[in-house]
Amino acid sequence: GYGKIGRMVAGYGRAFGMKVVIWGRDASREQAEKDGYGIAASKEEFFSQADVLSLHLRLNDATRGVVKAADLALMKPTACFVNTSRAELVEANALEAALNQGHPGLAALDVYEQEPLPVDSPLLKMDNVVAAPHLGYVEKDGYELYFRAAFQNILDYAAGTPKNVLNPEALG
Repeated sequence: GYGKIGRMVAGYGRAFGMKVVIWGRDASREQAEKDGYGIAASKEEFFSQADVLSLHLRLNDATRGVVKAADLALMKPTACFVNTSRAELVEANALEAALNQGHPGLAALDVYEQEPLPVDSPLLKMDNVVAAPHLGYVEKDGYELYFRAAFQNILDYAAGTPKNVLNPEALG
């Protein structure tokens, strides 16, 4: 997809000299083309031509299982499939099977069908998988901002001066 996160990742790819190609809904493809990115002619071309395929979609009824085993089978044995969105975007068990068949050759994941990923998961035993806990895009400065705000909110509430209350009538 080419939403907020997809646009950011596309920008990173461009900054590193990658040829960035987009596949997604019509509106996403139109915006990506306006922004100067390539557009795959078909979903099949998108999967078969990718060297690195990074998945960026919201999970909903229309996108659940949108990546099929047949899509993954089209990928190059040298390609890397990256999923930091939602595991359920990929057809159940399709990625593990595809990796065992060598198409794609690699995967980088921080989302799983079951979280936390069980210690006996076959994905953890695969040499062609980089498995991170579901925090692949977390860095120190971000955590400091989040936790500082969370603790300040707790202190404000305890002092009787809560901020950013969406439903103040519930406080009495």
